[in-house]
Amino acid sequence: MGIFGPKKDKEDAIAENRKPTFGFFFKLFFRKFPQLLRLNILMLFQILPLIVIAVVFLAGDKTPSATSTTFAPLYGINQSLPSPGISRALDVASIQMGLPFFDPVTVVVIVVLTVILAITWGWQNVGATYVIRGLVRGDAVFVFSDFFYGIKRNLKQGFFFGLIDFAFCGILVYDFVDFYKANSSFGSDFMYFTIFALAIIYFMMRFYIYHLLITFDMKNFKIIKNSFIFSILGIKRNILALLGIILFAALHFALILLLMTTPFGFVVILPLVYLVASTAFMAGYASYPIIDRYLIEPYAEKASDNFEYLTPTHSDDEEE
Repeated sequence: MGIFGPKKDKEDAIAENRKPTFGFFFKLFFRKFPQLLRLNILMLFQILPLIVIAVVFLAGDKTPSATSTTFAPLYGINQSLPSPGISRALDVASIQMGLPFFDPVTVVVIVVLTVILAITWGWQNVGATYVIRGLVRGDAVFVFSDFFYGIKRNLKQGFFFGLIDFAFCGILVYDFVDFYKANSSFGSDFMYFTIFALAIIYFMMRFYIYHLLITFDMKNFKIIKNSFIFSILGIKRNILALLGIILFAALHFALILLLMTTPFGFVVILPLVYLVASTAFMAGYASYPIIDRYLIEPYAEKASDNFEYLTPTHSDDEEE
């Protein structure tokens, strides 16, 4: 009841300790789960284009291609001077994989979906983060209206920063895959682990990027700079959130692999119901208390001190 209706979120009337501890996370998560289900419906538009592109990529026509750059020279040597050693090396180098071969229509579909996703990437993240912030803080939340209100308030910056974020994520994924497939050497291995480390750092920075964008009036460079600083200041919470997201996603992936060919194959679609919003909630629960501790609380205390200082005092005669 109330999962899809405009039900207003209400906090318990009894006062409680809302300190963002590990134990309180589960209490808050299950309390907000109906709102997360509604939010997940909106967040699906972030991953549906990626799922369609992946399906087209995997299900399309493929042509066999050698994975090793040494295949051609080894094949030539084996033709000229065959030997057992060259034959063994050729067997390893001749391992082939199917590379996608797309027709023009498929290419157009992929390009259009990618462009649409890039244009709306920032807006979708801004709207989702606005809702997540409210859930973490315990505010009254109307998921659908707050989602689009958050976009409206940050329309311009959300669009341009979304393009930056989308491009950076795409570059990291491309570099990671490229160096993963490269022949093993000191240079390629060094770059592979470097990209892997950068990906982890940026993934934790993204816990803070959109929270800073919707909460403060900051330039894009300062958002990136402060996100990097907070990813270090809140390293314990960030690592716990990162491990939680990885374990949560890995568990569902394992269940899908185990049950997809059984009568319980319907579990394949279950992650689409709650997985995206749940992982976003983990990131928000880890990051917002750090922002509150280092930026919001000091400002609020300073504003309170200034208010007390500027408040005029009155004598009893003046009051009378």
